[in-house]
Amino acid sequence: MNHLSKEQRTEFEAAAFRRLVEHLRSRPDVQNIDLMNLAGFCRNCLSNWYMDAAGAAGAALSRDEAREIVYGMPYDEWKARHQSEATDAQKAAFEINRPKE
Repeated sequence: MNHLSKEQRTEFEAAAFRRLVEHLRSRPDVQNIDLMNLAGFCRNCLSNWYMDAAGAAGAALSRDEAREIVYGMPYDEWKARHQSEATDAQKAAFEINRPKE
């Protein structure tokens, strides 16, 4: 990694981020709770990290704006189209795997 310039690293990280976001948009069948239970993060986490990065750079970005960037549509619209009620097993797994803050 030492051979990459700061600009190249930023460019490649941005490209990887865009690819991850596109992948998540193409898989609305994968529920956020499943992502949380298996990987410890979900689309909402990703949008929060995006919002945090914007804030750290002095750019005002609301949670709703950050979520729309990640989801590709307003969050409420995505939920209505794609989010199903979590099962008892998913909820129980989430309680075990819940991120510790």
